[in-house]
Amino acid sequence: MQHFPDARSVVRALAPDEPIILNRPHAAARAARFFVEKFPGKSLYAVKANPSPELVQILWDNGVTHYDVASIAEVRMVRSVLPEATLCFMHPVKSPGAIREAYFQHGVKTFSLDSSEELAKIVDATRAEDGSEATDLRLCVRLRVSSEHAALSLASKFGCDLTEGPALLQESRQYADWLGVCFHVGSQAMSPFAYVQALDRTRAAIAEASVVIDMIDVGGGFPSVYPGMEPPPLEDYFKIIHQHFYALPIAYNAELWCEPGRALCAEYSSLVVKVEKRRGEELYINDGAYGALFDAAHVDWKFPVRALEDDLIKPEMDFAFYGPTCDDADYMPGPFALPEDIQAGDYVEIGMLGAYGAAMKTDFNGFGAAERIIVTDEPMASLYDGSRMRPAADNVVSLR
Repeated sequence: MQHFPDARSVVRALAPDEPIILNRPHAAARAARFFVEKFPGKSLYAVKANPSPELVQILWDNGVTHYDVASIAEVRMVRSVLPEATLCFMHPVKSPGAIREAYFQHGVKTFSLDSSEELAKIVDATRAEDGSEATDLRLCVRLRVSSEHAALSLASKFGCDLTEGPALLQESRQYADWLGVCFHVGSQAMSPFAYVQALDRTRAAIAEASVVIDMIDVGGGFPSVYPGMEPPPLEDYFKIIHQHFYALPIAYNAELWCEPGRALCAEYSSLVVKVEKRRGEELYINDGAYGALFDAAHVDWKFPVRALEDDLIKPEMDFAFYGPTCDDADYMPGPFALPEDIQAGDYVEIGMLGAYGAAMKTDFNGFGAAERIIVTDEPMASLYDGSRMRPAADNVVSLR
C-alpha cells in the first residue's frame, strides 16, 4: 500500500481518474487506545462498521481483544486475521448453520438473542454429537430501548420488550454458563442520557427476572464528529454509564461491555473524488450512493469536505453531489460547502468515511474500484487528538 503525507500530495502525484480511499492507521490506533484505557469495562469492536482486515489488525495491536461479529462471514474473517481474539456473535437472528460453525469451528461461545425461538436455535445448534447440551454458552438477552437521542434509530428491528425480557432472562439462565443483558441506543447517540434511559430499563428487567446477571453490554452508539453533529466528550458517556452500571442488581463481579463501531473507525478513512461535471450548484463526482457515500444519499448524512486545488480563490457556496451511476437516486443533497469556482477536473476530499463508507461500496453500474492509500495527516475532525476539530484552513468545513 502506498504512503503519502495527505490528500493533496496524492492528487498531485497520481491525478487519479477513480476514487481513492485514504486510510489513517494512526487515527484508528489512537481511538482504540482511548477506549481501552478510558472505558470502564471491555470494548468490543463492531466489525460491521468497517470489516477491513487491516483495520481489525490495527485495533488488536492497540489493545482491542474482543470483536462483535454479526455474520458468519465476519466470524471467518476476524478469526483468520486474529486467531486469539474473542468473538461474540451479537446478531440476534442467526441461522443454525452459522451458529454451529461459529461454535464448533471458530470457538465462539457468546451469542445474542431476543426471543425464545432464537434461544432454542442456539441450544440445538451447539449440542454435541451425543445430543448433550453445551455447558459453556455465554448468552446475552437483547432488550429493546429508545433511540430518541440517536441520529439513526435501531429501535425497531431487534430487542425484546420489557414485558418479555424478564421471562426470557429466566429461560436463558437455565442454559447459560454466563448470562448478560445487552441493548443498542441507536447510531450516533448525541447525549449520554441515552444510556441512562436504557440502563433504567435494564434495571427493571433484571429486578423482575430475579436471576444472576454476569454482564451488562451497553452496545454501540458512541458518536463521532460530523458537520452539525458535535457530541459531548466521550468521557461524559463513560462516566454516566459507569455510575448507573454499579447501581444495577447484578453479580458483584459482573462485567461491563460496550460495542463501539463508528467511534473506533470513523476517523480512519476519507475519500478523494474527482469532479466530472458541474451544473450550477450540482457537482457530478465519481463516487456516490452506491459507493462510499451511501449514507450521504440515503440518510442525508453530512460529511466534511475540502477542495484539493491550489488555484481556487472564491468564497464557499453550497453544492449537492451526483454520483457516477445512471440512477437518479445516486444523489447527495448535502449541502457540501466548496469554493464557488470549483469546476470539472478538480478534486475533493470527503472526510470521516471510515465508518460504513468503505464497507458499503458496491460495483453497481460498473463503478466501485477504489485504490487504498495510507496518509499520515490528521482527519478533518477528531474526538481523540485533544482539539475536537482541525484548524479551519484550506477550505476545510468548520465543525464548530
